Amino acid sequence: MKEKGHLIQAVEEGGIAEEMGIEPGDRLLEINGETVEDIFDYQYMIEEEYVEVLIAKPSGEEWLLEIDKDYEEDLGVTFDNGLMDDYRSCTNKCIFCFIDQMPKGMRETLYFKDDDSRLSFLQGNYVTLTNMSEKDVDRIIKYHLSPINISFQTTNPELRCRMLHNRFAGESLKKVDRFYEAGIQMNGQIVLCKGFNDGEELERSIRDLTKYLPHLQSVSVVPVGLSRFREGLEPLEPFTREDARRMLEQIHRWQEKLYPEYGLHFVHASDEWYILAGEELPREESYDGYMQLENGVGMIRLMLEEYEDALARLEEPEALENRILKGTYSSVTGQIAYPYIRRMADRLMERFPEVKIQIFPIRNDFFGERITVTGLLTGQDIIAQLKGRDLGEILYLPENILRSGERVLLDDITVEDLAGALQVKTDIVKSSGYDFVDAFIRKL
Repeated sequence: MKEKGHLIQAVEEGGIAEEMGIEPGDRLLEINGETVEDIFDYQYMIEEEYVEVLIAKPSGEEWLLEIDKDYEEDLGVTFDNGLMDDYRSCTNKCIFCFIDQMPKGMRETLYFKDDDSRLSFLQGNYVTLTNMSEKDVDRIIKYHLSPINISFQTTNPELRCRMLHNRFAGESLKKVDRFYEAGIQMNGQIVLCKGFNDGEELERSIRDLTKYLPHLQSVSVVPVGLSRFREGLEPLEPFTREDARRMLEQIHRWQEKLYPEYGLHFVHASDEWYILAGEELPREESYDGYMQLENGVGMIRLMLEEYEDALARLEEPEALENRILKGTYSSVTGQIAYPYIRRMADRLMERFPEVKIQIFPIRNDFFGERITVTGLLTGQDIIAQLKGRDLGEILYLPENILRSGERVLLDDITVEDLAGALQVKTDIVKSSGYDFVDAFIRKL
């Protein structure tokens, strides 16, 4: 039987909770006589200058605490569950879902499909709206939670039902109207599947979504990721170079139309489209402040801009004599980013000849060669393709190949496992252009 209330994991030293005798292991039952459903209820209820907090001690004793505090001042507690509620899983069976394209036998957590609107605010996740109740919509509007990130895929109700394999998927789009009327900021995503929501359907979707400007700030268009584990799933074809060029023409035409009126380019193609089309990446100002980085929109451009700025800030080589990491170093990347990372390394070596930088583009044999992003590289592919090579003093691993907050790759190989297998010292590098330069220039 589930215990009542929310378990308090930690209490901030010197905070209100500590002063009131609240301890780790206590449970929060109510605030001002009302049950706290989740973190958003808690944050809303705790804002007032006077609150009554009902706490349950492990012994079963209940304390009703009357607290005077500053407006919006927190109690100073951390809960065992950051959401303060169970995570809601996805009820769809999307034809493009990458989780359905993973092999068996991986970490159990990798197979969990979240579709929880609350994670949209906490972590930036994209949600389909299909398991969002009217009560959820009311709470989002009441607390004015924004932005909410929405996976549209298409604005054609019948096609959306088919693509999500959910008969309510078309109807759920009406919730966007309520968010718009309430002034809730939104971002959108379209996962493009060839022969389904591209071409004229994409044109319709972009046209329909423009009516939500300016509250709908941006819409990203990303190509479906196709792994080699698609047996029994909806047949999907990869996009060609010509497909990418046609799609980019659509995007650019809409940007040219919308920017003069709204000051936003609104609809953005992810970096993969430009690389597939063989076209130059857009200039920085085209990305409207990089609102869609997590979808791979402008990620490479931002890295290049940061890299240029980092180079410009460097002193002359002579002044950096004692800070340059002389010797040979290596790093890995996915194939999509390799040309850009390679050019960055070459320019750094031209300026500092004492440094040799080897960049290895890792082919994704685990998921299949069509998966080219760095974030889906596995330890086993890195080991297999670098085994026996002279990797120099350090092998730099990009941070985005690791599970968040851990030193573990997707296939459960740890950084230490990888270092041992390749017999090389390893270090982790964040994904910015500044971090790339810092990896080879000691910070004083």
